[in-house]
Amino acid sequence: MAANDTPLQLVTFNLADELYGVNIMDVKEIVNIMDVRPIPNAPHYIEGILNLRGEIIPIINLHKRFNLKEAGESGAEGSPERGFVILNIEGSKIGIIIDKIARVVMIDRKEIQRPPQMLSGIGTEYILGVARLESLYLVILDTKKIFDPKELQKIKEIT
Repeated sequence: MAANDTPLQLVTFNLADELYGVNIMDVKEIVNIMDVRPIPNAPHYIEGILNLRGEIIPIINLHKRFNLKEAGESGAEGSPERGFVILNIEGSKIGIIIDKIARVVMIDRKEIQRPPQMLSGIGTEYILGVARLESLYLVILDTKKIFDPKELQKIKEIT
């Protein structure tokens, strides 16, 4: 069986009323909202750093990174649905803020379509593809392209 025939296993989550997914192999863990310490002079999309069991992890706000509207005020900071997905990107752990974790799904690679030119304000350079999941569209993020190498280096320096 060729690698393209194997289904893609994705961790899915809601972000600004849309359903997104990332390859489960890029996910280190999912944690509840915790206190994030702000970092002075950091790029606007970096919320700060999180001390997770003694490890310092930068936290990225994808709403700001992708210019998406924030979740409704009912899903504000104290909401039990909000949390972080800790990703392993280029050997670094980076947390992204999510509005709500959905579930783990398997997608047949043949069902993944190329993204439209502009999708919910996110540039196609960050998107691996789009797949239909029941009555919704699932936007599959390419974690290796969310940050260019210079941004990754700056994030490493900040933390």
